[in-house]
This record gives sequence, C-alpha cells and structure tokens, in this order.
Amino acid sequence: MSKTNVPYKIYLSENELPKEWYNVRADMRTDHRPLLNPATLKPCTLEELEPVFCTELAKQELNDTDALIPIPGEVRDFYKMYRPSPLVRAYCLEKYLDTPAEIYYKFEGNNTSGSHKLNSAIAQAYYAKEQGLKGLTTETGAGQWGTALSMACGYFGLDLTVYMVRCSYEQKPQRRTVMQVYGAKVIPSPSDTTAVGRKMLAEHPDNTSGSLGTAISEAVEVATHGEGLRYALGSVLNQVMLHQSVIGLESLAAMEKADAYPDMVIGCAGGGSNLGGLMAPFMRDKLRGKASPYFIAVEPMSCPSLTRGKFAYDFCDTGRVTPLAKMYTLGSGFMPAPSHAGGLRYHGMSPILSQLYHDGYIDEARAVSQVDVFKSAIEFARVEGILPAPESAHAIKVAVDEAKKCKETGEKKTILFGLTGTGYFDLYAYEKSLAGTLADAPPTDEMIEESESTMPSVG
Repeated sequence: MSKTNVPYKIYLSENELPKEWYNVRADMRTDHRPLLNPATLKPCTLEELEPVFCTELAKQELNDTDALIPIPGEVRDFYKMYRPSPLVRAYCLEKYLDTPAEIYYKFEGNNTSGSHKLNSAIAQAYYAKEQGLKGLTTETGAGQWGTALSMACGYFGLDLTVYMVRCSYEQKPQRRTVMQVYGAKVIPSPSDTTAVGRKMLAEHPDNTSGSLGTAISEAVEVATHGEGLRYALGSVLNQVMLHQSVIGLESLAAMEKADAYPDMVIGCAGGGSNLGGLMAPFMRDKLRGKASPYFIAVEPMSCPSLTRGKFAYDFCDTGRVTPLAKMYTLGSGFMPAPSHAGGLRYHGMSPILSQLYHDGYIDEARAVSQVDVFKSAIEFARVEGILPAPESAHAIKVAVDEAKKCKETGEKKTILFGLTGTGYFDLYAYEKSLAGTLADAPPTDEMIEESESTMPSVG
C-alpha cells in the first residue's frame, strides 16, 4: 500500500489478534537482574513469590527464556470485546504542524477503563480465578489501573480492594465511582486501614497526598495477611510488560498493512507499562539486529526516575515490604509533588526498561513540564478529536517536538507514539491549564539525595 493512501485508521481483524504475548527478556543481551529477597539478598524463588502473586503470574515474572507465551483462550475472547485497537495516522496533526513527518499513534482508549491497563488486568484476574482465589488487592494512581482491574474482577466474580493515591482520589471522584460500579472497594492511600498506612500518616502528617509506592505497600500488606487473596500490579513488573506486548504486536502488524515502519517510538514512562507494551516487537527487531528504531521514554519533571534517578536495587514500595528490583529509582521513600499525571508518580521504573535504557537500547529519556504537556494535549484534542489522558499527553508533547524538528530539517521520519488513555476524568486539570494556573514542582537535588540515601546497600 502506498503511504499516500494510508487510511486514517488501520484496523486488524479479530483473526489477526495476537495469539501469544512477546517476552522481551528472552532477547535481552544483558542478563536481566533478578528480583532479590530483601532478607537474604538472594534471587527470589517461585515459592517466595507465590504468597504475593498468583502462581502462574509468578512463573511469568521469573521467565527469561521463553520469547512467546500463549494467551489463554478466555483472555483472548475478552480481548475481542475491545481489541484489536486502531492504529491511527495523524493526518490532521501533520497538517497542523506542517511537517514532513508521518505520525502514527496506537489508540488504547476505546474501552470503559479508558486505557491500555485492561490488557494486563484481565490476564491477572483470569489467573486468579483459575487458581480458585477469592479476590485481589491493588493500588492505583490516576485510576486507570484500578478501573481496569475492577472491570476484570467484576467479569470473573472476584473481590477487589483498591488503594487509590489520595491526591487522585480527591481530584477524580468519578473515577472511583466507576470502580465501585464494578464492585471494587476503594480506599484513599495513605489510610488508617493498614500498619504501613498508619506509619506514613504519622511520619508525614503535613503530606498526605500519597504516592504509588505507599499504595503498593498497603495493598501488599492486605493481600499477604488475607485468606484467598493475592496482589496485582498494573505496571513495573515483568508480567505486566509481557501482557502489554499485545499493543506493540498489533501496532507492528498494522504498520505492515500501511507499508510503514517507525524511525522513532515514543511513550510515556511512569512504571513502564505504556512504553514497554508499545515498543515490544520493535525492540525485538533492535535486539536481533533487524532494525534500529529510536526509542524515547517521556517522564514528568516532578518524578524523574530515568533522568535523575540511580540504577540500583531498591524496594518497589515505600513501606519496604516488597522484593528488591534493579531499576532506575529516586528511592522508595520519594514523595513526588501532586501532579495531574497520577499514573506517572512512581519512584522507580520497570526493571526491563531500566536495563534496556542502561544498555543504550532505549536511546533517550526526557523529563517534561506538565504545563507544556497540557498545552500539547489541548492542541492535539483540537486537531485530532481525542481528549488525551495526562499520562499519554507526555508522549504527544515529545512527538510534536520531533515532528517540528523534521519541519526544520526537512527529514521525513515516521513517528509512532502511544495514546493509551482518554482524559475525560481529568477535566479539573484541563480547567487549570486553560486558566493558566498549572505549575510544575520538580524535586530539588537535595530532596532526591535524601530519598536515595535510604536505599538498601546491595553489593
């Protein structure tokens, strides 16, 4: 197909829905650093992970050899309710920017959760149901993951308790209402319902906005002390990167229909599920020497783990009850300033993305201002007709920047970015942007140094 005849939206048929997830760890050149038991500093075993995660998910977490893992039939049938999702050629944005760049975005907002999170939520709920569990616990920042998991648990008849970061809980009451519609119990974090939450409230009485790290601690505590419960995480973990690979696999297949291939792949990065899912098959090509797309991870200035963090072993949660992961981190005790991209307010980065960035396969990380992010989001909404989530708008901001560079240089690059969420629950933030009252609160060097000084010492 000629690129000049590429339709606005490129759809795959249900029969073209991927039958397998892609496990990028199988192709990584550097040995993936294992999760460590914080008590022994030895690699976590399956038996040690099983009290926290479903058994099959724990196996996926540790799997670094199988490149392809079959998608269960029941999960694939659920996917068909909203997948394959469209790959969109952003003709209107290209015209608006007057750029020679060809811009594509993978749109994942066409389900009730409003995001890509459902891709892993339904898989995790399926494995919990298959194991005969009573329910799951989890955390959520902006609420997309909590919404997705509440939908999945509702579908399989599982109980769900969601610890929602308090600043998002207060900013987005409609998001928690949707979770409750699907049967979830939603608790603002930090809370007085757990030992970790009570400790955080006592130690930080003047900062109760919360963080994803604290919410994770609360959810893990409840899961490991309850009968028939396990914990589910919406980002960061290897198992989540695996499930989200369906995004990239579909994107690759759709771009082949358009006779196109990205020179550049751009995604927002908080815990890593967004970029990790989109880049998966393109990173496979890079690791195998087949192609060399340029990867950019985009994070908020207020929580700059890749651009200002350390590549080291750290706890995945603020309460320090989880295994240690080798990742770019600001320290598990880091408390980011409240921002309107709640899904990106995590102190660390996916170990997979961290290793790939450390080894140079992810070419660049950029920390951007939320003021500029919302300006780009509004421009995008006006020309492309979709109101993007603040998280996804980080990728839009950098995609626009790169398209403008193409205009300056005359280069005709093909840009692919992930639009993995809608912003209809973020109107308060859009209102502040339109009023010119948004502000940025990047951490000082002293704040980061203080947080990183408490990181565990691992030889």
